[in-house]
Amino acid sequence: MKEREMSNFIMVWSIAITLFWYSYIIGRVIPKGKGRLIALFPPILIFLLLPLKLTSMHLGVISSFFLAWLSTFKLILFAFAKGPLSSNPPPSLPHFLLLASLPIKFQQNNHTNTNQNQNKIKLAPGNWRELIVMAIISYICIPLCRQKENLHPSILLSLYGLHFYTGLEIFLALITKIVRKLIQIDLEKPFNRPYLSTSVQDFWGRRWNITVSRILHPTVYEPMLKTFTHVIGRKWAPLPAVVVTFTVSGLMHELIFYYMKQKTATWEAWEPCWDSMCFFLIHGVCVALQIGHAKIFKPKQQLLPRVVSWMLTMGFVVSTSVCLFFPALVRCGVAST
Repeated sequence: MKEREMSNFIMVWSIAITLFWYSYIIGRVIPKGKGRLIALFPPILIFLLLPLKLTSMHLGVISSFFLAWLSTFKLILFAFAKGPLSSNPPPSLPHFLLLASLPIKFQQNNHTNTNQNQNKIKLAPGNWRELIVMAIISYICIPLCRQKENLHPSILLSLYGLHFYTGLEIFLALITKIVRKLIQIDLEKPFNRPYLSTSVQDFWGRRWNITVSRILHPTVYEPMLKTFTHVIGRKWAPLPAVVVTFTVSGLMHELIFYYMKQKTATWEAWEPCWDSMCFFLIHGVCVALQIGHAKIFKPKQQLLPRVVSWMLTMGFVVSTSVCLFFPALVRCGVAST
């Protein structure tokens, strides 16, 4: 069974690399616009189908996140000469393959903004210490999770979530580190210490899974911002645009959850995880309210002490995750792996 799954994994990524090469050629011969989008539609469709060939939790989740979500969105942006696959000068074929297949983004050398420079992935000793601490925490969570009969459900879900987060950050950071060593180019950090967030907007916009945020912004947020600007004006257009962006993020999580459950030949495999969708809708509304509050009152300084803002933010993120997001992960079989 494991040999067959590994064979399927190799086949899936062999097809993916071939399609990335095809997309690279399309970008060279077809100008940006609808024509290029039509030419890229077959790879986009195939990327949505390829994860169905994988049934193991780890290989399936990795492939669905990389291919069905990130790669499809990158190709949609590439069709209109936007996103990480489009640059001036255009990326070489090896760089294109790396950018298209992995959750990475090259750091632009002409960016002088301090916040952007802070996102460079330079794993100094301090960064390594953080990863080591996360690895220890992730390792400690494993035996604790096995004592689920003796733990309160909320504590157990929190441990699952902590293990999931630390594992995800370690995995993405190591990928970024390896790619940086191979090509000697600075890359943006996949995470920026989300546990230090002082607002929901800060958590989602500047700290949590920055790669996904940078993809959703030009793919969903900017088109919705233009659309709603014509309807309600530029001042208030960001509010519904943010909610729509979180809705799309929720739908993509639903798709990944389906890939995680599709090995179950029952209706449960097709049933959406509506609690997860509610999680993203609630957070989208909260971010929109925060933006609206800033537009109305225009606070010149932080209303609450930073430590209070941090406690409220992390309390909200953790509580909604335990109530809505983590149960969806458990139903997908994360706990058993």
